[in-house]
Amino acid sequence: MKPRYWHYWVSLVLCAALVPVLHSQHLPAKFDWVTLAVAYWLVLAVQSVFLAAILCVIGLPREQVWEPFVARYRQSPFRIASVLGYFALLVWTTTWLKALVLTVATFAVLELREHGKARGLRQALGAAFPAAAYFFFGFLMVLAYNCAIVSARFNLAADSVLDTIDHWLMHGHSVWDFTHWAIRTLPLSFFEVMEFIYFGMFPQIGATIILLAVCNGRARALQFIGTILLAYYVALATFYIWPALGPYYLNPSGLPSSLRCYTVETTLVARALALRQHAPIHRISTDYFIEMPCMHIVQPLIVLWFLRRWKRIVMLLAAYDVVLVVAVLVLEMHYVIDILAGVVVAAVAIAITAGPLRGKSTNPDSAQAEAAE
Repeated sequence: MKPRYWHYWVSLVLCAALVPVLHSQHLPAKFDWVTLAVAYWLVLAVQSVFLAAILCVIGLPREQVWEPFVARYRQSPFRIASVLGYFALLVWTTTWLKALVLTVATFAVLELREHGKARGLRQALGAAFPAAAYFFFGFLMVLAYNCAIVSARFNLAADSVLDTIDHWLMHGHSVWDFTHWAIRTLPLSFFEVMEFIYFGMFPQIGATIILLAVCNGRARALQFIGTILLAYYVALATFYIWPALGPYYLNPSGLPSSLRCYTVETTLVARALALRQHAPIHRISTDYFIEMPCMHIVQPLIVLWFLRRWKRIVMLLAAYDVVLVVAVLVLEMHYVIDILAGVVVAAVAIAITAGPLRGKSTNPDSAQAEAAE
């Protein structure tokens, strides 16, 4: 099998060994399916469709996306009224941000169905679903194995080593120093924006699945997810060697308790210590402990690589990712060395899995879109 397909074999091996590994650490071979399914297949899916719609408007040719959309709504004022009414109803029942995301996502799906007819929507779903399902499966493996690694190997030594490396890289300073300077200097609203940026990274993955599936077909979307998962599997191996949690473990930053990151950090420390002491848990859930490499850097870099032919999209996401690096550090989620390692891991994963695929795109418009870009 070619190297670009190695991730399938690794996924298969991890799946086959999952139950024995969990039992060896007295962990249940059960997942919190409700929490995981809602977070992934509902919340993240809607956010991904929203972001994919925005990126399509920005990056794809106007005559393909924007001009047909405007023409249809000019011809039927009822469409505009229905959008506004739907948005107003959602604002009344939720928040304006959730209403905006749900409205754009809903009408993006309706536009795809109308523009490509029913067959176009079915093809898009058929191309995107296998990649989304494969990513869900792979991430379940990562969540389970990272709990097993914490149970077997977690200690303070790896964090101390990474912190020492950071002091050398930063000429005697640390991420902890940067975070505490920000806490003393900047208002709470700054941290709220950074937190929004930090957690807003995840829809990039889903949006990229959608764009690649619609424009290039199922094989390309699966290739993208294979690259992401291969990077995650490298992260698992690295975590086994250096089981570190992050700067917030050695030096709690004192982030405002109203922030979601504060809750995440304190919860992860408590659960890591509980796992290390083999305290019983009922299910594998969303706990993610892997420190190095920083997957908040790895995944956006892989996204940029696979979307590189859409220049405007890449420019927008690259600008976002620059701010994301600041968010990762100011929220004390990763060491600087984790970010540098993330660049290396992304490059290795891309080098192994990326490359031309056999066959042509399943989308008849993709060749025109590529030529236009």
